[in-house]
Amino acid sequence: MDRDREFGEYVDARALVMRRTAYLLCGDWHRAEDIVQTALTKLYVAWPRVRRDGTVDAYARKVLVRCAIDEGRRGFLRREGAVADVPDVPVSSAAPDLDVRRALAALPLGQRTVVVLRYWEDLSVAEVARLLGRTEGTVKSQAAKGLAALRTLLGTPMFEEQR
Repeated sequence: MDRDREFGEYVDARALVMRRTAYLLCGDWHRAEDIVQTALTKLYVAWPRVRRDGTVDAYARKVLVRCAIDEGRRGFLRREGAVADVPDVPVSSAAPDLDVRRALAALPLGQRTVVVLRYWEDLSVAEVARLLGRTEGTVKSQAAKGLAALRTLLGTPMFEEQR
């Protein structure tokens, strides 16, 4: 199988999941698309070196998270701004997923990243620590602080840890 076709098949299979993860990391669909495109460009360049024995997803996730972090740091360079126009389709503010997204967007970037990777991507503490280059203790504390903040923001016990 040639490189381009193999990469294209990978993108077809994983782009939607990557976009959703990027959205949870940054809170904006347009920025999420930009982050995914940047990550896919970097992945394509490294494609020949990426081992195809099941680590492609881990590598792609790491690139995606790093691109989201880099993009978040460049926030002051963004020229676009939010507009006050009413959307074409009304959205009920009572929609629980919208409340969770807003609460997630309110978290600091480090906590949001850990919460998304731990509970959306379902990675272990060790995997998140390795991916972010942090200690497991830092990941645990960021996850705990992030969940506590979500509980406070949402005013609901939906994120209670199972004992």
